Amino acid sequence: MTSASNPWLTLIGIGEDGALAPGGTEALRQAEIVYGGARHLELAGPVPGEKRCWPSPFSGVFEDLKQLRDKRVAVLATGDPMWFGIGSTLLRYFDAGEMIVLPSLSAFQLAAARMGWALQECECLSVHGRPVDFLRAALYPGARLLVLTSGAETPRQVADLLADEGYGRTRMSVLEHLGGTRERIVHGRAETWSEPVADFHTLALEVAADPGTRPRARTPGLPDDAFRHDGKMTKQDIRAVTLAELAPYPGALLWDIGAGCGSVAIEWLRAAPRTRAIGLEPNAARRQMSAENAAALGVPHLDLKDATAPDGLVGLPDPDAIFIGGGLTAPKIVEACASVLSPGGRLVANAVTLESEAVLLAAYEMLGGTLKRLSVHRASPVGGLTGWRPSMPVTQWSYTKP
Repeated sequence: MTSASNPWLTLIGIGEDGALAPGGTEALRQAEIVYGGARHLELAGPVPGEKRCWPSPFSGVFEDLKQLRDKRVAVLATGDPMWFGIGSTLLRYFDAGEMIVLPSLSAFQLAAARMGWALQECECLSVHGRPVDFLRAALYPGARLLVLTSGAETPRQVADLLADEGYGRTRMSVLEHLGGTRERIVHGRAETWSEPVADFHTLALEVAADPGTRPRARTPGLPDDAFRHDGKMTKQDIRAVTLAELAPYPGALLWDIGAGCGSVAIEWLRAAPRTRAIGLEPNAARRQMSAENAAALGVPHLDLKDATAPDGLVGLPDPDAIFIGGGLTAPKIVEACASVLSPGGRLVANAVTLESEAVLLAAYEMLGGTLKRLSVHRASPVGGLTGWRPSMPVTQWSYTKP
């Protein structure tokens, strides 16, 4: 029987012209079973092994593959299987040592070559099977985006999104069937897009802002009017300081307890790639606002739960950072949060009431960390002159687990 030291599963990149990745021809010749989409299997032509098309629903294939560890199995995939491809999915179920990956040119490489763009200066994204709202967080004047799509309707959806965000002047290019005999490139502007296109394509966007459009920075501290809210939210200046203390980094997971309109979790997700966030919010109306805000600001993957802490924390994946914006007076909430943090994990809590402040003082005395008071004054008219109007002061406790 094969093992991790004797790989049994080979992922083979295939181009639109049927050309296989280097080493792919020999791998197919040796394979007893070959998986792929109908298009991939047709492009590959006759093979010695048994051809199997992906099942529907797709999720059933993983158990099927686990039963084939004593066979030589090949998987055909478009371009590079490890770049938004089947490879990353298979790695959730199989050890990397069980696989050999033979990549072909990716759609991103081919599209950049056709557009004359330096690939390292492009952002490569996928909305294949995902909401196009993910693109909202990537928009800024001059951005060059290469996007994998779900089908012929995606460019129209993207054009509508761009116009909605104030980027209707963006130049859109649909690159169909890259590398094949049916290759075609269709150009247009988002604000006037009406071109029919093929299902199989890559989308290239040269982002241009309409006059008066204000780009949204990825640096935390979006203006309060970027969010729908009912007044229960961490305001802009305090939010920027809070995110600085939480210190988001790529791939990190945040628990946002008392998420409200989702402002802190949303800024966390925008601040670094591959970040994740779970928001606990028992109020249904606020959860709905959070979901709408997350989609509007390009992070529709915010995971919202109808729960309160500490009971709602049971069974959640371990966090890298926790923000407590509400519910501080619940018994033992600070202790429950501190106990699940890994070494180096960050815990930040904000209080505006004396009762919540007392909880933070006790936490500071018990665990250490940093305790500070934040106060923001804004200039506003006072009669015919100008004076300072203070917002409610916020007490903030920050703690890094040793």
